[in-house]
Amino acid sequence: MSTIAENIAKVGVRIREAAQASQRDFAKIGLLAVSKTKPAAAIREAHGAGLHDFGENYLQEALDKQVQLADLALTWHFIGPIQSNKTRPIAEHFAWVHSVDRLKIAERLSEQRPPELPPLNICLQVNVSGEPSKSGCQPDELAALAQAVTQLPKLRLRGLMTIPQPTDDIAMQRAAFARLRTLRDDLNLDLDTLSMGMSHDLEAAIAEGATWVRIGTALFGERDYKKT
Repeated sequence: MSTIAENIAKVGVRIREAAQASQRDFAKIGLLAVSKTKPAAAIREAHGAGLHDFGENYLQEALDKQVQLADLALTWHFIGPIQSNKTRPIAEHFAWVHSVDRLKIAERLSEQRPPELPPLNICLQVNVSGEPSKSGCQPDELAALAQAVTQLPKLRLRGLMTIPQPTDDIAMQRAAFARLRTLRDDLNLDLDTLSMGMSHDLEAAIAEGATWVRIGTALFGERDYKKT
């Protein structure tokens, strides 16, 4: 078994054990493989080991990989910050966008989604930790943004995403994820998705209701940003 396949198996065990500990259905927790900076060959290997959903942060890198992997049945998620001039290719080439944090971006994605494609699945990114350097709308802006996005014809608002301030304190991890869950529930919009939790805190995220955990390092190893 390859290293990537071994890592996928190990992460699967972590997800299953976390689901059992929280009395949650393992089948309702998706593993989103974060493949930014990793070559197409690594994605091909991960797909061969059973993964189908891949998250990318950098648009041109992702588009290049999509061409190289066009023979595979993959579901592509865009999870990075979005500039206005990048919305068209994102609308055209992805099934999910986890990182919408303002209405202008949502409107452009809706306008530019090709009519022959199904609605684009959207998560609104929320800055639950209040970090100035982090993307995401502020919690007090969320309700108005969510209501506006639900009116856009080529988008399907699925839920919320967050990248909280890193910490090894399990209680603090859970508090941040619990806040996102509460924000989602308070919207009363029949949303089914919480995109939260990464390699170091997926257990806390699952305990608080994550439906997508975004895992990169634990699957593919450390990233070498010098290559990007």
